Amino acid sequence: MGEHSEHVEAPPTDDPIRPDLHRAPSVVVLNTGDGKGKSTAAFGVMVRAIARGWNVAVCQFIKSNEWKVGEEALGRQLGVDWHALGDGFTWNSDDLDTDRTHAESAWNVAAELIAGGEHQLVVLDELTYLCTWGWLDTDVVVKAIADRPTNVNIVVTGRDAPQALVDVADTVTEMRPIKHAYDRGIRAMRGIDY
Repeated sequence: MGEHSEHVEAPPTDDPIRPDLHRAPSVVVLNTGDGKGKSTAAFGVMVRAIARGWNVAVCQFIKSNEWKVGEEALGRQLGVDWHALGDGFTWNSDDLDTDRTHAESAWNVAAELIAGGEHQLVVLDELTYLCTWGWLDTDVVVKAIADRPTNVNIVVTGRDAPQALVDVADTVTEMRPIKHAYDRGIRAMRGIDY
């Protein structure tokens, strides 16, 4: 960005759609990176899926059910099977061993939702952290995703996605920060950030 913002180019005139494209029964999407928007993008997919009449489940691995966030309020109103399974931010924790045990229990809920095949979309919000911290066995997570019923689409979010999650995903987007309000001392804003 920055120095490239002055760059001007002609709009594309050739059709970019490849003739060999096909429909997949389901896909895995991974939103990772240090930039803002990983969960926001996942919840945008959630809304699209609901609009298409899909059954949707969300598992949040960091946020607890004590948090009152806009996406959960909307999701519940729209019939999303919502599971806020976390204990909150690790820097607020008094006992990381308990948090780890809680993470394993949370994964068991998510794994059941995936394997059950009742939801066409399962959002695994902030799952990457649990793998990166060694709280979950990444191979077990990847196997559950790879072995999912063919009708189950998955969206995974979080920073520092392990390579195995990148490999199992069909689409991987790395959010990259260019500028963030937090860097200027601005707190997260209700309605924008949560």
